[in-house]
Amino acid sequence: MTAAVPTASTKQDERRALGVACGAHALHDGYTDLVYVMLPIWQGEFGLGFAALGLMKTVFSGTLAGFQIPAGFLAERFGTAPVLALGTALAGLGYVFAGLSAGIVTLIIALFIGGLGASTQHPLASSLIAHAFSGSRSLKALGTYNFAGDIGKMTVPAAAALLILVLPWRDTLMLLGALGAVGAVAIFLLIPRPGDEIAASDKKGESVRAAGAVRAYAFPLLLSVGVIDSATRMAFLTFLPFVLTAKGASLQTVGLALTLVFAGGAVGKLVCAFIGARIGAVATVWLTETVTAFGIVALLPLPLEAAMVLLPVVGIALNGTSSVLYGSVPALVEPQRRRRAFSIFYTGTIGAGAISPAIYGVLGDAVGVPAALTAIAAIVLVTLPITLILRPALPR
Repeated sequence: MTAAVPTASTKQDERRALGVACGAHALHDGYTDLVYVMLPIWQGEFGLGFAALGLMKTVFSGTLAGFQIPAGFLAERFGTAPVLALGTALAGLGYVFAGLSAGIVTLIIALFIGGLGASTQHPLASSLIAHAFSGSRSLKALGTYNFAGDIGKMTVPAAAALLILVLPWRDTLMLLGALGAVGAVAIFLLIPRPGDEIAASDKKGESVRAAGAVRAYAFPLLLSVGVIDSATRMAFLTFLPFVLTAKGASLQTVGLALTLVFAGGAVGKLVCAFIGARIGAVATVWLTETVTAFGIVALLPLPLEAAMVLLPVVGIALNGTSSVLYGSVPALVEPQRRRRAFSIFYTGTIGAGAISPAIYGVLGDAVGVPAALTAIAAIVLVTLPITLILRPALPR
């Protein structure tokens, strides 16, 4: 079935949806990674040990991951606009409170508030795009949205680092936290309302395959691919510095290597979504996961210089799969269930990424880093037969 040509009003709604979703993703992901910039400062300010510093990050990220499903339920009841706007305001308010904190207890409360607000972004912004766009255009839009998050991860922490040069850290956090209030107002005013989103999808003749036509196991299988992919990514990044150090890399070189992976990953999130729209989701996942697996194995025997050249390619494949997977969710789920589906999907993938370093770390202690990375590469390939099972349901 061929989608109808979008009208001018529909195109305006699409632009508004994409702009709101990308802006929210950039701000929320920037808030998430801002914690890393603040950890050394909080250590010196409050005399914290590394366990307490780890707790700081766990509180924010754990709250973010754990409340995504409730955020989806709230949006089903009250609508995307008020819940996402309130979440953005809370995320900023958390950093305002962090700037006012007098000790570790108030700091933990502030980070909990920030994580609670940030939990609304992934499921609601993704479903907003899925409702506004259809077919391959949805995949491209979700890839652009995914890329916007990486822009936020780079710009917000960098802005904090620059502001701290001229302002006290407390003023810096309160200033950046105030952006949450500005963003909340913009979201509430600009976001297409739920009725408009559904109407837009209907006008475009969107064919949702998941409602009865697709077998019940399609979405859980897609989630399993996302869990494996996310676990692989975080485990690989955990072991990579040790692989490079064994090759003689200095601390500065390791930092450069991680930057190359992250830069490649940002490009991969955007590019692979467009590739997926052209050759299909299944073919793209086969391409990215195969390159990921063989790229990880190839890094082990290569000398340091050659490994550094390969790392951006590995980064593209390592992160590129995620855009295709997120972009495939709308093909498997009815429009009215997408908020819930995205909240489950993001909870599963973020949760897998959080626990996989500990699990693979045990494997690394038992068999060594090279063998653990080889096992990781082999597990990546498990996703390939799963996507073949999903082939009838996924965009081609």
